[in-house]
Amino acid sequence: MTLSLKDRLFVASQYIAPHHALSRLVGALAESEWGPLKRRFISTFAKHYQVNMEEAERPSLNDYRNFNDFFTRALTAEARTFPADTRTLCSPVDGSVSQAGAITDGRIIQAKQQSFTVTELLGGDAEQARRYKDGEFATLYLSPKDYHRIHMPCDGTLVRTTFVPGRLFSVNGTTAEAVPRLFARNERLVCEFDTERGRMVMVLVGAMIVASIETTWAGVVAPMRRQIQHQHYNNPKLTFKRGEEMGRFRLGSTVVMLFEPNALSWSKQVAPGETIILGQPLE
Repeated sequence: MTLSLKDRLFVASQYIAPHHALSRLVGALAESEWGPLKRRFISTFAKHYQVNMEEAERPSLNDYRNFNDFFTRALTAEARTFPADTRTLCSPVDGSVSQAGAITDGRIIQAKQQSFTVTELLGGDAEQARRYKDGEFATLYLSPKDYHRIHMPCDGTLVRTTFVPGRLFSVNGTTAEAVPRLFARNERLVCEFDTERGRMVMVLVGAMIVASIETTWAGVVAPMRRQIQHQHYNNPKLTFKRGEEMGRFRLGSTVVMLFEPNALSWSKQVAPGETIILGQPLE
């Protein structure tokens, strides 16, 4: 891919921008409940990105207490459906497929001529990564206009989480092409589940001006110590049904899914550039 001058300048700015300071500033603005600010913020965003409010549980822009409340809005029960067969693996989000396919020799394709290792993605845990060495992956990108709650693609029991500190590069097609190991460099939360298909990982990847990553069991994930932190879940066990909400992004980013070998075969719709919606079968 040959980048335009504009794209090269954008990528260069990513290396010098104060990622976390900028994200904290935007996060504070997104939490503001001051009427004039929140109304302007929400209405400008909704118009610019053509957000479909007809499927929102609260369709009026005036019904949200702040921008984050709007951004993580719930949908109506009829807006998304899951197949009747509960064994069907489904998309956990609305978004688009960045990349998907086989994990080859422990490496995941990021973009043309760009890849990273499963070990890097999981925060350096080679033993955990070994499970997925020749498995399958899918990288799902959530654009600003998308629904930003993350749901379970299948039934599962949470085994452990790993918070991996890092940078907050913007996540889009340009940075995926130009920033080496993008998803293995950005701050992220690794969530590993036991499922009927074996182990499954869902990596929630942060990005520039993503105010926070949130889970339904632990709330906002924002450790004070900027170091890798593990949390194991043995007693009591946390189990989730397919379709149940498990997390959300306050401003958009990416979910990387990992499966062990022979767990599934991706459908033809799970291909780079394809749009997907929550509940859509992935196999």
